[in-house]
Amino acid sequence: MFLQGKTALVTGSTSGIGLGIAKAFAAEGANVIINGFGDADAIEAERAALEQASGAKAAYDGADLTQPEAIADMFARAEADMGGVDILVNNAGTQFVSPVEDFPPEKWDLILALNLSSAFHTIRHAVPAMRRKGWGRIIGTASAHSLVASPFKSAYVAAKHGLAGLTKSVALEVASAGITVNCVSPGYVWTPLVENQIPDTMKARGLTREQVINDVLLAGQPTKQFVTVEQVAALVLFLARNEAANITGANLSVDGGWTAA
Repeated sequence: MFLQGKTALVTGSTSGIGLGIAKAFAAEGANVIINGFGDADAIEAERAALEQASGAKAAYDGADLTQPEAIADMFARAEADMGGVDILVNNAGTQFVSPVEDFPPEKWDLILALNLSSAFHTIRHAVPAMRRKGWGRIIGTASAHSLVASPFKSAYVAAKHGLAGLTKSVALEVASAGITVNCVSPGYVWTPLVENQIPDTMKARGLTREQVINDVLLAGQPTKQFVTVEQVAALVLFLARNEAANITGANLSVDGGWTAA
């Protein structure tokens, strides 16, 4: 288990891709901090399962990532309880689908705060300790929408393009410090985030559920298959390995060929 003694913080990890990533880290012996919202009993069950899998520590931190002060407090707790964060995965995100002229400003603000600004705040708190240790991994869950656009997703596309740019910039700043900074860009992964946007897309485009799945979600993925959580988690786990020490500033696609065209 090559991550024994390391601590991984995965944001947005009480379900979906983030939980899959947390499980992958725990399986390699890492201390894991999960973060997000959901049913308290279900979250505790997942936390306990992670601890059993890792043989190390697992904690839940319910910090609201739209609040910079809450992020600062989360890192203070991670330092006090687990000796700081060695691996940071910025995975938290939300989505809203609407024509731009009808896009609620409060939804724009929320998406930018959670999908992009939170990554800035977590990174700025993580880097000093990583510099002191001479080792660190920062990985963002971007999206195919960090590379290409889709209509009716102005805030999400803007945020994910921003996350890709943030990744490149920080990677250059810390390249000589033993810290790598990368992002992975999945296509459509069957998660609650994707499933929950189907009704809005049906309304925005006047389509049936089946048409949204086949003609919108999977239209751009030549494999005509949803990406799996496990596939994304496996790539993120590889980026934490020493063999990936010279992969930095990269945006790695896991999208069934969507962005190849």
